Amino acid sequence: MQIYLDYSATTPTRPEAIAAMQVAMTQHWGNPSSLHEWGQRAATALEQARMQVAGLINAPAESIVFTSGGTEADNLAIMGVARLYSEPQHIIISSVEHSAITEPARVLEQWGWQVTRLGVDGKGRVNPLDLKAALQDNTVLVSIIYGQSEVGTLQPIAELGNIARSVGVLFHTDAVQLAGRLPIDVQKLPVDLLSLSSHKIYGPQGVGALYICPGVELVPLLGGGGQEMRLRSGTQAVPIITGFGVAAELAAQEISIETPRLTKLRDRLFSLLADIPGLKPTGDLVQRLPHHVSFCLEHTDGEKINGRSLVRELNRAGIGISAGAACNSGKLNPSPILLAMGYSEKAALAGVRLTLGRDTTTDDVDWVAMVLKQVLQRLSPVELVVIS
Repeated sequence: MQIYLDYSATTPTRPEAIAAMQVAMTQHWGNPSSLHEWGQRAATALEQARMQVAGLINAPAESIVFTSGGTEADNLAIMGVARLYSEPQHIIISSVEHSAITEPARVLEQWGWQVTRLGVDGKGRVNPLDLKAALQDNTVLVSIIYGQSEVGTLQPIAELGNIARSVGVLFHTDAVQLAGRLPIDVQKLPVDLLSLSSHKIYGPQGVGALYICPGVELVPLLGGGGQEMRLRSGTQAVPIITGFGVAAELAAQEISIETPRLTKLRDRLFSLLADIPGLKPTGDLVQRLPHHVSFCLEHTDGEKINGRSLVRELNRAGIGISAGAACNSGKLNPSPILLAMGYSEKAALAGVRLTLGRDTTTDDVDWVAMVLKQVLQRLSPVELVVIS
């Protein structure tokens, strides 16, 4: 028996997207920039996918720029704004951003830019008053993640976006984890830039998109033929973009049914795990991604159990989950997200994430809860304590 509960890492490509990709590879293989029939067939498929992705967030089709994934979309947003300026300016991010935001921000600091990292509370949420206080005359961009991938917390994006817009500062959000799981309407949401990823919504890996509000200017990262409205040069990967489009259209159609189903399963799993001594949910349990369950724990000696050991043990039982702590050069490093939320270093080594998806059933959730309890008991027969 195998149960996959790592849908925030990637989702299996759905059959409808695979079928569309096969059609694109056999019938729409021309270069979409070519004027002949073969090229125009590819161009038509490309623009259909653009409309489908735009439909997922209620955006105009021409506001969607295809990228190689969410990481490139984030980088295009951050660096595309930064490269508008000849002198270093000021940007604001949160302390719980994905590395696709923190790394370009770090590069900007090396170039002389000022970067403010807003702190978060114990649930991982940014206080809008902190954003107000952090704004400066030379602030040119605010980037706050919509749904945190490790702890599931949703940020008050509408309020944060309105604060930025009230002083004329561009606002970007990484919505990779949220798209297809909760409704997004950029006609109502005060965002200027928004990042998406195909493989988080049952489309193929290797493709994503950046929504760019009409009127917002960016400097491209790549020089070349000027494809994608001169913002992302390079011949478009029509087959995987086609798969992305189909996945986005189906996600939009299914969200009204799938979101409450996932929310119910999420809450059931939290409930089933609630009686485990020393188990502490992480993130905001109310303002939360509907498919996301996360927690941390520690053994009294702080060594026998950590997030990676739990991942390995559950993998042996045929269950796929993920850990927040990273292993670099043989050393286990605590999760920077949990550290930013105020957890101790030991607790930040013991963070685990279980994320649900289209194939997850009630039986799956019940089985995983039972196995996890057995694993914890085997690893730590004495009572667990949480250190936070």
